[in-house]
Amino acid sequence: MEILKYNQPFKTETGAALPGLEIAYNTWGSLNSEADNVIWICHALTANSDVEAWWPGMVGKGLLFDPEKYFIVCANVLGSCYGTTGPASVNPVTGTPWLNDFPLITIRDLVNVHEILRKHLSIKRIHSVIGASIGGFQSLEYSIMYPEIVKRLVFVASSTKQSPWAIAFSESQRLAMEADQTFISNDPDGGKKGLKAARSVALLSYRNAAAYDLTQVEDDDEKISSFKAASYQVYQGDKLVNRFNPFSYYCLVRLSDTHNVGRGRGGTAKALSTIKAKTLCIGITSDILFPVVEQKYVAVNIPGAQYVEIDSFYGHDGFLIEVKLVTEAVIKFWEKTV
Repeated sequence: MEILKYNQPFKTETGAALPGLEIAYNTWGSLNSEADNVIWICHALTANSDVEAWWPGMVGKGLLFDPEKYFIVCANVLGSCYGTTGPASVNPVTGTPWLNDFPLITIRDLVNVHEILRKHLSIKRIHSVIGASIGGFQSLEYSIMYPEIVKRLVFVASSTKQSPWAIAFSESQRLAMEADQTFISNDPDGGKKGLKAARSVALLSYRNAAAYDLTQVEDDDEKISSFKAASYQVYQGDKLVNRFNPFSYYCLVRLSDTHNVGRGRGGTAKALSTIKAKTLCIGITSDILFPVVEQKYVAVNIPGAQYVEIDSFYGHDGFLIEVKLVTEAVIKFWEKTV
């Protein structure tokens, strides 16, 4: 991982100003002489810039994102806790961590931070920008905000704007965190119990009833406590608490709800019609957080876009698990858009 220190004020979409930025990023491979063999991967909510760690089987020799062919870039998003400036970072004005004083940021802010890094790396064009979930938010906005930069867009399990259903999940997570008084009091070490509860809520949207009914089914008909599904929720909550900052999590959940490509552009359909990138939209049949109707809408409204559906049991998390199917879909798309 590398850190770019950007020593200029960064103004957010809402008008707030950050005195400067640190941008954490990973790269694989080398930039070609035309500076356009770039695969830009936008990560999801609690991931980081190390794609090999959270999307195994995708980056490496002979894999979809092959460093011998492409210059692969992934930047940790603004607001996160994996190296890029966020709520856990020290505010240089006060000398203390931002915590809940970190300003509201939007998906468009994330894209503008990506642009700072793109220019730093001397990249002229992006061969393909790819993202799922809030990574898809970023990929879509990048293609709208900088249409001359992005040549191809791979949009996976995502949407043009945060739906009421997704916002309800977000608000439920925020309510869980706000019930933790250590979070509300701005305790730098606080918010862990709230984060654990919030993660439990989020998990329900990442899978579905069928997945839980199979993987967490009880073999003992006499059991009246200590259920597998309950233990699973606790286990996953503890895992996130051990690796993620509660204040960053709250920030990024708020960030997700700002997503609406139609804001200030005359609506989503009109915004999508401006995209020049050759586009592949991938839906996952069992995704309840971003149902396939949302990816189909994007495909219909971007000129010449293609739609592919992956039949997966794993719900929204299918984009992480179904590596072979995602790889096949993208390769076919690339072959058609040489």
